[in-house]
Amino acid sequence: MKNFPVRMAGWSAAHPWRGIAGWLVFVVLCLGVGMSVGTNAATTEDFRIGEAGRGEAIAAEGGLQQRPVEHVLISAKPGGGRLDTGDADAAAADITALMRRLPEVRSVARPVRDARHTAVRVTVTLNGPELEGKKHVEPLLAQTAAVQKAHPGLRIEETGSPSISKGVEKLRGDDLSRTEVIALPATLITLLLVFGSIAMALVPLLLALTSIVAAVGLSMVASHVFPDAGVGTNVILLIGLAVGVDYTLFYLKREREERARGGGRLSPRAVVEVAAATSGRAVVVSGLAVAVSSATLYLADDVIFSSIATGAIVVTLVAVVSSLTVLPALLAKMGMRAERRAERRAARGLAPKQPRTHRTGPGRLTAAVLRPVAQRPAATLLVTVLALLALAAPVLGLKLTDMGRETHSRSIAAMQVYDRLNAAFPELKSMHQVVVRADADRSAEVTAALRALAADVEDDPRLSGTSTLTTSPDRRISMLQLQVPHYVSTDEAQTSLKDIRERYVPATVGRITGAETAVTGDVARYADYPTHQEQKLPLIIGALLLVTFAMTVWAFRSVVLGLVGIVLNLLSAAASLGILVLVFQHTWAEGLVDFTSTGSIGSRVPLFLFVILFGLSMDYQVFVISRIREAALRGVPTREAVIDGIGGSAGVVTSAAVVMVTVFASFAALHLIEMKQIGFSLAVAVLLDAFVIRMLVLPSLMLLLGEANWWPSRGVRRTRATAGPAARPLEPVN
Repeated sequence: MKNFPVRMAGWSAAHPWRGIAGWLVFVVLCLGVGMSVGTNAATTEDFRIGEAGRGEAIAAEGGLQQRPVEHVLISAKPGGGRLDTGDADAAAADITALMRRLPEVRSVARPVRDARHTAVRVTVTLNGPELEGKKHVEPLLAQTAAVQKAHPGLRIEETGSPSISKGVEKLRGDDLSRTEVIALPATLITLLLVFGSIAMALVPLLLALTSIVAAVGLSMVASHVFPDAGVGTNVILLIGLAVGVDYTLFYLKREREERARGGGRLSPRAVVEVAAATSGRAVVVSGLAVAVSSATLYLADDVIFSSIATGAIVVTLVAVVSSLTVLPALLAKMGMRAERRAERRAARGLAPKQPRTHRTGPGRLTAAVLRPVAQRPAATLLVTVLALLALAAPVLGLKLTDMGRETHSRSIAAMQVYDRLNAAFPELKSMHQVVVRADADRSAEVTAALRALAADVEDDPRLSGTSTLTTSPDRRISMLQLQVPHYVSTDEAQTSLKDIRERYVPATVGRITGAETAVTGDVARYADYPTHQEQKLPLIIGALLLVTFAMTVWAFRSVVLGLVGIVLNLLSAAASLGILVLVFQHTWAEGLVDFTSTGSIGSRVPLFLFVILFGLSMDYQVFVISRIREAALRGVPTREAVIDGIGGSAGVVTSAAVVMVTVFASFAALHLIEMKQIGFSLAVAVLLDAFVIRMLVLPSLMLLLGEANWWPSRGVRRTRATAGPAARPLEPVN
C-alpha cells in the first residue's frame, strides 16, 4: 500500500493541522497570483475561423475591420399614433451632437428614416476592437436616456452588438448566481441524506468550493497561454462542483465503510490510509482521465474550446489534490475527535458508544435491479442496448448551427430593441463582406470588379440591393459590403452566401490575377463555425476514444475492459445526444424546459458533451470496476465479483450521480440557449451512465465475458490462486 495516494494520505493524517493549513495557503496563493497577473481575455483575432476569419484578417490589415456599432432607434410611443417627424428630427440632432462629444465614439452617421416613415435611426461607431465595445457602451446609453427624457413624446432606445453583449453578460451573471442558489442547497441536502451528519455533509461542499476558488486563480494564470474566451468561469463552476463533491464523496464513503468494518480496531490514520489505497487511487485515475479527456478539446483549434479545456483541466486536478491532501487531514481530525470522546466516556465509567453500522452490500432497490441481470444477462444486455439505440436514433436528424445573436433571450432589453430595429430596417439583419487584397496598381481593376459584382446581385431578392464599397488608404485592400434583409440562420441568407462564394466572386474579382479574395460578414461567420467544428469532430472523437482506451487499460491492465469502456461511453453519449435533439430541435418541450426552439443544436454542444461525459464517466467506471477487481483479488469468482462490486458501489455511485445531475440540471435553467442545452444534455448523460450503463449494461456484459474481462492480464487469476483467508483484500493492482 506504499503508493502515492497512500503516502500523501498518511502524511496528511499524521500532520492534520499542517495539511489543512497548507491547503488554505495553496488556495489563497492560487487566487492571489491569479488576481495579480489578471485574466488575458481573448481578442477578436483569437475568434477568427475559416474563410470568414481569413476575410476579417485581410480587412483588418487595411483598417477595414468590423467595429462596435450602436443604433439609436427613434419611433412613436406605443399607442401614440404616427411619428412626429419634426420631433424625431430634433431628437436625432440631439443624439448626433451628444454622441460626437464622447471620447468613446469614432463616428456618427447621418440619421436615416425607414421606408414607411415610422422610425429614424442614428448609427454610432465606437472606437476600439469589436469585442471591447461592451466595455465602453455605458456613456452612450446614458446619452440616449438623456435624450429620451428631453423628448417624452417619443420612444428613444438603443441597441447594437456592444449593448447586447453587455446585456448577455449581465444575464449570464444573474443566471450563475441563481444556479448557485439552486445547486448548493440541493447538493447539501443530498449529502445530508447520504451521511446523516452536518459535519460530514459540509466537508465535500467546502472542499469543492475551495477547489473552485483555487482553480479560478490558476485559470487566470493559464489564460496567458490559452486566452480566456469568457466561458472559463462557467466551466470551472459546472465541472468543479460536480467532480469536487464526487471525489470527496468516494473517499468519505470508503473511509466510513472501512471504519465500520474495523469495528474501532484501526486508528484514524490507518483507516484513512486504507481508504487512500482504494478510493484514493480511483480518484487519481478518474481525475487524470477527466483532465486528459478535456485536453483533446485543444485539437479543435478554437479559442472557446481551448478556454473550456483549460477550465476543466485546472479545476479537476485541483479537486484531485484536495482529496489527497486536505481531505485525509480532515478525516483524521474527525477520527481523533471521536477517539477522544470515547476515552472521556470510558473515564466516566460509561459504556463505549456502539459504532454506527455501515451497510456494504446492495440496498433493496439495487438488489432487485441486479437480480434479473444476474439471472438473464444476455436478455438484459439486449433490451437495454436496443433501448439506448432507440434513444440515440434522433441523432440522425441532428442539425448543428452557431447560436447567432437572434437566439438570445428577449429578457435582455437591448434584444427587444433589436427586434424593433430590424422590423423597421430589415437590411440591418445581416450582411456579406467581399474582401479583396491585391497590388495597389490593380486597385482600379478590383474596384471595377466589385462594382460589377454589386450590379450582378442588385436584383437578387435575397439581398436588400444596397451596397457599400470601401478601400484602404494604401489601395491594397478593398471591401464590398452587401446588406441582407434576413437573419443569418435563414435559408435566404445561407444560399445567398453560397452563391456569392461559388458564382459571383469567381466570375468577377476571382478573375483578377494575384488577387486574394474572401467572403466574411455575419452570415459567413454563422456558416463557417459549425463547418469548422464538423471537420474537427472526427479528430477529437478519435483522440478521445484512444485516450479512454489507454486510461482504462493502464488502470486495470485489461484490453477487454478498455474496449468495453469505449463502447459504453459511446452508447451513453449517443443516447444523451439523441434525447437532446428530440427535446431542443422540436417545439413540444418548450414549455417544460422554458426555451424557444431554434430547430437546431448549438455547434459546440455535442463536442463538449462527448469530451466531458467521457471524462466524467471514468469516475463511475474506475470506481465500480475497482470494486469488482478487489473482489476478484480476494479469490471471488468473476461472476460473484461483478454482482458484489456493482452492489457494493451502487450507493456511492447513486449519491454521486444525484449530486452531478443537480448541478447540471441547474445549468439547464439558464436563459442562454447553448448553456441550457449543455446543462440538460450532461444531466441526462449522467442519469443514463449511472443508472442504466453501470447498473444494467456493464454488469450484464461483464457477466457474459467472464474471465475474458481481464485479458490479457493474468494478475487477477494468479492472485486468486494464491489467495487464502488471510490474503490482503485491498492491494491495488498496477
